[in-house]
Amino acid sequence: MDALTLFKVRELEIAVRIWNPQASRTIVAWHGLARHGGDFEDLARQLGPEWRILAPDTPGRGLSSWSLYPAHDYLYAHYMTIAEALLDHFELERVDWVGTSMGGLLGMLLAANATTAGRIERLVLNDVGPELDASGLAALGAYFAVPHRFTRFSELEAELREHYAAFGIEDDSAWRRLALNSARRLPDGSWTHHYDPRIGEQFIHDTPRDMWQVWESLRCPVIVVRGASSTLLGAESIDKMRRLRPDLVSLEVPEAGHAPMLDRPSQVDPIRAFLTRPAEEIDAPPYRFRKRLPWWKRWLRFGRSSR
Repeated sequence: MDALTLFKVRELEIAVRIWNPQASRTIVAWHGLARHGGDFEDLARQLGPEWRILAPDTPGRGLSSWSLYPAHDYLYAHYMTIAEALLDHFELERVDWVGTSMGGLLGMLLAANATTAGRIERLVLNDVGPELDASGLAALGAYFAVPHRFTRFSELEAELREHYAAFGIEDDSAWRRLALNSARRLPDGSWTHHYDPRIGEQFIHDTPRDMWQVWESLRCPVIVVRGASSTLLGAESIDKMRRLRPDLVSLEVPEAGHAPMLDRPSQVDPIRAFLTRPAEEIDAPPYRFRKRLPWWKRWLRFGRSSR
């Protein structure tokens, strides 16, 4: 990262990793359940110096505070509060949003909420949608419910290579960087993951919701990236998403599961094209052009869909 900003939301300190801090255009990039903002370094470098990337660490991860009250703080409702505070802190009226897994669901909630919808310009969903595979979610919950301890750093790295094989990382240096950014030393000298083990309680306190209503409420342009062998987002879900939103742009990443790292031109170039295309001309074949409605018609449509 090129800079680090810290700000507080109630008693929690939020760390925001920043790349290209002087760039004229800003993207908020929000990570998945047990990751942190450092995952977006390659995306930032690939996009180039004209893009400022703000990548917060969600509470309980990375450099942000751990909560003393997980049942209140490790919830989407609280993450939405933090996201609003981040936008206010950086004085962002509208911003493009890239979200991996949990970060994508958070972006959807913000883009569908009456008080924050106008602040999300475009939405990039990385291997996430309104319907997720139940067995894949159960596997995630089971993994993060158990504390992990490693006698040696090499053991932690080997575990990361196995657990995150679906990221599609191809070289040893990238795996080593992932391990260095994901490790935390314990008082007895052993190693564990960077995150608070209690983040898994989110599966207990945040009850499942019907996200299809959220999906139908979205009014900003959306692109969804799916790992071809994803265990969470099925190809049939993409089809249903497109039936409800014919203007949806999608990208399938071969040799990746949950979730692509957005770390190479074949993944980043389509995202750049989506982010730079005029909103009324999202035209990646075979998807339809969408003529942007006047603001008052969009307001009426959003009001009806929110009832």
